[in-house]
Amino acid sequence: MFKIILSLSLFLFTSDLSISEISFKVVKKGSSDRRFIWLHADEQTAKMALEAHMLSNPGIAFFIDNTNTREVLVSGGLVDPNRIFSSLGAQKNIHKYNPQWASSKKKAVLNAMDKDRENFLNTVFPDSGEVVIALHNNFKGYNVKLEIPKSDTISIKKDQNPRDFYLCTNRKDFEILAKSPYNVVLQESYPKKDDGSLSWAAVKWGVRYVNIETRLGWLSMQKKMLKYANQNLPEK
Repeated sequence: MFKIILSLSLFLFTSDLSISEISFKVVKKGSSDRRFIWLHADEQTAKMALEAHMLSNPGIAFFIDNTNTREVLVSGGLVDPNRIFSSLGAQKNIHKYNPQWASSKKKAVLNAMDKDRENFLNTVFPDSGEVVIALHNNFKGYNVKLEIPKSDTISIKKDQNPRDFYLCTNRKDFEILAKSPYNVVLQESYPKKDDGSLSWAAVKWGVRYVNIETRLGWLSMQKKMLKYANQNLPEK
């Protein structure tokens, strides 16, 4: 334990970042420009996988500052923090969770997000060509099959659980991950309806993005998939 605390104090640097009232803890280790992000606080397996990764690997990690709930509190209401990265997506997100709000309040909250969004994405998205790796967990119902209609190319492994998969936005990254033992889909075409997720923002901005999606509780699987992606995707 002493060695872990010592290494954290010497090599990990922390700061804060926010978009509107939604805050993230930023952890930086070493000089690598590779980015990692954890967006949903109820997906604790993803958090544990990323925390373990950052103890022994360089990069910049963004951890949402929230209690163990999927949604975050904003102006006394709720929003999904992975549906705020486009104005249209944020607008629908605000209305979905807060239909009782007056139109003026919805507009004020949306304006605050619109004001902060570009600066936030400029910070999270590297301009070096590096990749952003997001970590998510899923519950019953959601699996890779639901992403296939939105995907440009897929690589589905017969012996893999459909709830464990990579989602990427760069074709070269897809070709690398398709050689892995894991399921992978490529979504490189910007949709007509942007739901405000970080992956579509990455497509719009031309940023390499990989989401590592696994079943909640399957920490060993998420660690393996993160290790494979980190070791095999090229650094910039």
